[in-house]
Amino acid sequence: MNIFIVYYHPEPKSFNGALRDTAVTTLESQGYTVRVSDLHAQDFSPISGRHNFTTVQNENYFKQQLEEIHATESGGFSEGIETELKNLEWCDLMIWQFPLWWFGLPAPLKGWVDRVFAMGRTYGNGKFYQDGVFKGKRAMLSLTTGGPEAAYLPDGFNGDIMGILRPIHRGMLAFVGFDVLPPHIAYGPAHLDDSERTQLLADYEQRLLKLETEQSLTIGTY
Repeated sequence: MNIFIVYYHPEPKSFNGALRDTAVTTLESQGYTVRVSDLHAQDFSPISGRHNFTTVQNENYFKQQLEEIHATESGGFSEGIETELKNLEWCDLMIWQFPLWWFGLPAPLKGWVDRVFAMGRTYGNGKFYQDGVFKGKRAMLSLTTGGPEAAYLPDGFNGDIMGILRPIHRGMLAFVGFDVLPPHIAYGPAHLDDSERTQLLADYEQRLLKLETEQSLTIGTY
């Protein structure tokens, strides 16, 4: 199985970094091939523009989707975007590893979606959801939160975590055809002691060992 991890955290020694390292070590030990895009290390810019492309569809007016379609037809994506697109097309499973910031993705990861999920190449022309370009592939969010699990229950301080993640699960991953696995959430690691964080990493390792048999979420539950 080919696994593509898209990772963002500005501190390499963070708990997100530890989760990424656990994933790479565990998955490679099972004989899987793993690729990682470390968006912070790459200094990946979240800002879209003509620099996404080496081709020009309309030099007088920039419409990103039309430029994406043109680039798809003419091989006109910039080297960095083309690399990410090829990783998407190569993988059987994609994992996003990130801290939940302001109920969403950190800017570099959201910008990665804005720039890499290109019309014509990753969606469009009737290819959406169950008929999407990445039909048959799976995706999973692995994330950390600032607060405890109780804060993310339906009656919790921040509300239902699945409701918070729905725009990502459905509006990004499922939209382009991925089957979405239940998220893996490490709640409030900054407030835990070393032994508790070690246990969270062990829990993640155990889950990763069972990925091949894990069932995707049912559309309508996210």
